[in-house]
Amino acid sequence: MNLNLDKKFIVVSGGASGIGEAIVRCLNKENAVTIIVDKNEKAAEELCSDLDNAHYIYADLSNAEGCKAAVDKIKDITSELYGLVNNAGRNDGIGLEEGSLEAFENSLKNNLNHYYHLAHLCLPMLKKQSSSAIVNISSKTAVTGQGGTSAYVAAKAAQLGLTREWAVELLAYKIRVNAVIPAEVMTPMYNDWLNTMPNPELELKKIEDSIPLDKRMTTPQEIANMVTFLLSDKASHITGQHIFVDGGYSHLDRRIK
Repeated sequence: MNLNLDKKFIVVSGGASGIGEAIVRCLNKENAVTIIVDKNEKAAEELCSDLDNAHYIYADLSNAEGCKAAVDKIKDITSELYGLVNNAGRNDGIGLEEGSLEAFENSLKNNLNHYYHLAHLCLPMLKKQSSSAIVNISSKTAVTGQGGTSAYVAAKAAQLGLTREWAVELLAYKIRVNAVIPAEVMTPMYNDWLNTMPNPELELKKIEDSIPLDKRMTTPQEIANMVTFLLSDKASHITGQHIFVDGGYSHLDRRIK
């Protein structure tokens, strides 16, 4: 399917690895011009060397100044944007019992604030297109809870609220805003977490057995496919939606065999 993304500029935060990398690669196959915003220089540079039409911008997105510096560099590459994918962040395990006020606030800086900062700062460039799109990558923890990760869940739930709010606010500019919600996705970060377990293979088997469809993890490619579709004009009448790509993990009865 031709998604009509040829030569269209799309920013992907946290695009150097994991789900972000899969999104960048998927967009590249559609001939979009991707701008990776990330602080992992080595991974980003290796990815860009492997692709056509990919740019890399180093950025510390944990503060407004870092976000502004990144967008200033984006403006050196293009004056118009077709899409923004807010993806950067990590589950840092800041809970209610063991966490602290400072750790909670720092987690929000790392997982939530830059979603607003990048959207706000990129908005003038997004408005220059006759239609454009924002996709926010959230998490199933925003709707299911997880335990021991209050800050991350707060950030992910807020992202879902902002998705609906921005979808309304940006209707006049024909800027569509949607969220993609993964559950259990095998990424390098996820694999690192598994390896902290006494028996990683057993833990993985338990997780896979709880996923209704095919009893397997969602792949980063499957998340990327949905994000790419939502950015394209094939999704021209879809906005304000929270779309789960999780093999039924969040909503189906996990006792299904």
